[in-house]
Amino acid sequence: MSAVLPSSAALYDRVRRVIPPIEWPVFVDDIDAILKLKRQRNAVILAHNYQTPEIFHCVADIVGDSLALAHKAMTVDADVIVLAGVHFMAETAKLLNPDKTVLIPDLAAGCSLADSITAQDVRLMRQRYAGVPVVTYVNTSAAVKAESDICCTSGNALAVVKSLRVPRVIMLPDEYLAKNIARQTKVEIIAWKGHCEVHERFEAADIRELREAHPGISVLAHPECPPAVVAEADFAGSTAAMSDYVARHRPARVVLMTECSMSDNVAVEHPDVDFVRPCNLCPHMKRITLANIRSALEENRHVVTIDPHVTERARWAVERMLFV
Repeated sequence: MSAVLPSSAALYDRVRRVIPPIEWPVFVDDIDAILKLKRQRNAVILAHNYQTPEIFHCVADIVGDSLALAHKAMTVDADVIVLAGVHFMAETAKLLNPDKTVLIPDLAAGCSLADSITAQDVRLMRQRYAGVPVVTYVNTSAAVKAESDICCTSGNALAVVKSLRVPRVIMLPDEYLAKNIARQTKVEIIAWKGHCEVHERFEAADIRELREAHPGISVLAHPECPPAVVAEADFAGSTAAMSDYVARHRPARVVLMTECSMSDNVAVEHPDVDFVRPCNLCPHMKRITLANIRSALEENRHVVTIDPHVTERARWAVERMLFV
């Protein structure tokens, strides 16, 4: 007997706080088609926390931050993986599932951090700092990962640095993440000058203005934000850690200094919390839509491939991270 697909009404109940009733009919046909296509193709959808609610809560099978998606990608029981996120995430899913078809709905869904560094840059850093291990943020291409000793995410970066048991590491490519981690350890961290175009726009003054406008508000910041922003915040952590903070502490009012859709997705789970939303939108994440997820499944596009010369080394760097 085939599985019973959730009704449109039941799905809308999940997201009615963040999607106005007038908008919902625009999504229904694509949602119904995607749910059927997933069953027909034995496909799963992995969605990052920055995806819009109609994707995150209505068609995704696995959701989370980069670390969670990497962990869960290793256990996927499906023939096809659709990555609702950006290109480096789809590459990571392919590295961990070499025998599965991995699709990304829009090839132009990139990342300013991934674009800020090349494999040649990493090789030059190794020459300059001979013998210093390279910790590479997952927000990078497979080619860059292949030149690294180990990967990290914002959620496990400190643990990864500590696991190496060395006095000095190179951390690429996010300068602000490296500096924020450096404040938490005695390990000397050599940083690259890459920045996230979403998080670099936040300023400490933004937080002070929020506190003045909303007395008692809890401010949570992503560690890709500048150190001055992190210092002003009440808590700093990955998107998963921010979500967990809200679940544990239930602040009356909260602001998440990160990508816009994050607040919407967390708000669905916590109707008692007031989310203030001065956020920055990621244009790359927003290239992923219900329409192109549907097209990906209907037309088998766009298939993610990785240069076989880098696959094994890149996979090793990712897998080493997962066991820290």
